[in-house]
Amino acid sequence: MTDDSGEQRVHTSVNAASMSARATASWVESANDPASDFPIQNLPFAMFERDGNARLGVGIGDRILDATTAFGIGCMKDAMAMRKASRAELRSRIGALLAEHTAGAESLLTPMAGARLLLPCDIGDYSDFYASIDHATNAGRMFRPNNPLLPNYKWLPVGYHGRASSIVVSGTPVRRPLGQTAENPAGPPSFGPSRRLDYEVELGAFLGPGNSLGEAIPAAEAFDHLFGVCLLNDWSARDIQSWEYQPLGPFLAKSFATSISPWVVTMEALEPFRCAAEPRAEGDPQPLPYLQTGGNDALRITLEVWLRTARSEPVRISRSNFARMYWTLAQMVAHHASNGCPLKPGDLIGSGTVSGPEKENRGCLLELTWRGTEPLQLPSGETRRFLEDGDEVILRGYCEAPGLRRIGLGECSGVVTA
Repeated sequence: MTDDSGEQRVHTSVNAASMSARATASWVESANDPASDFPIQNLPFAMFERDGNARLGVGIGDRILDATTAFGIGCMKDAMAMRKASRAELRSRIGALLAEHTAGAESLLTPMAGARLLLPCDIGDYSDFYASIDHATNAGRMFRPNNPLLPNYKWLPVGYHGRASSIVVSGTPVRRPLGQTAENPAGPPSFGPSRRLDYEVELGAFLGPGNSLGEAIPAAEAFDHLFGVCLLNDWSARDIQSWEYQPLGPFLAKSFATSISPWVVTMEALEPFRCAAEPRAEGDPQPLPYLQTGGNDALRITLEVWLRTARSEPVRISRSNFARMYWTLAQMVAHHASNGCPLKPGDLIGSGTVSGPEKENRGCLLELTWRGTEPLQLPSGETRRFLEDGDEVILRGYCEAPGLRRIGLGECSGVVTA
C-alpha cells in the first residue's frame, strides 16, 4: 500500500498483531541466533539515516526495520508521546510484520553494519540521579570515612539537573575536558586538562507522556511514564569535580559529555524482567507514601564495562545488575514530578553509577581503583588509575532469566582524545 507521499506502508490486522505477540521466531534469520541482542522478543527503537533522511528504525537481528515507511511514524519522539495502550498496539503490529513474512517486506530492511545511527531524539532535559547505595557508600567512604551516606540518602532519590546539549551518541569521541583543579582542598587551583578522567556506567531512561506544570505523577502510575531504556556513560572529571562540587554539586566536571547508546529498549520488552526492588536493610526507613509504587518496578538488567587500550583488545573490567539499585526508575520519576515539575516526551534521566557489593561490581574507576590508590591491572601488563588518551570505554547490557529469551541493549562506546 502506498500513501500520498509515495512511501510503501505495511498494515497488519489486530488479529495478526495479537498472534505476533506470542511469536518466538522471525523470518529475519539473524534474529533467531541465541547470541543476538535483538530477537523478535526485543524490538528496540533507534533513529537511523536511510537515503539521506532520518528514519525511525526497529532492531531485528542484524537488520534495521524502517518503521517510518512501514507505519508512518516520523521519529522516536512521536512514539514516546503515545500512551501505554497505543505503544503496545504499535509493538504488536511491528511484531506481526516480523513474525510472518509479507511480500516486499525485505525492502524495509537495512543492514545494521555500516548504518549511521543517530541520537534517539532531541533531548529537551536531562536529570542524573545517584540511586545505587553501593556506589554512594563507596564514594562517601573515600571522603567521609565515618559518615559515607548523608542523612537524606535513604529518604529520597538524590539527583541534579544535567546538560542536555552535550549528550552524544555512541561512537562519538570524547575530548578530555579543561577545568580548574587543586591538589590542596583549600586551593589555589590551576587551569588545564583533567588528569583524573573517569566513566560511569548507568542506565538511561527516556520518558513518555509526562505531566503538566504543577501536576505530580502518582507513584503507582510512574512506570507507565517510562518509554524505554538505553546505556549511558556519564563521563566524569574527578579532579575538576572535587574542587567545584561544593556547595552546589557537579558542573563542568560532567557537562562536557554524556554518551548514550542509539538503541532504546522499550518497557514492553523489559516487562518479563521486572522484579521486586531489593528489600530495605533492617533499620532503613520505608519510602514516604508518594514514593511507594506498589509494584515490581525493579529491572533485572546486567551491565558490563569493557576497556580497550592502544595496546590491548577489549577486556571486561566490571559487571553489575540494575536490580540492586536502592531507588527504582519509577521512584525517580515520581520524585522528579512530585513538586509539579513538568516531564516531557523525550526527556532523559540517568540512574547514576550502577555498582554492587563486590569489587567486580564497581561501576567506575573512582571505585575500582579506590580513588587511584589501587591501580587496575590489565592483562596486557598495563595499569590504570584513571583513563588515558586513546582508551575506549564500551558499555554493554542485557537481560536474561530461566525460560526467557535473552535480549540485549547493544553497546555504548567512546574513545578519549586529547
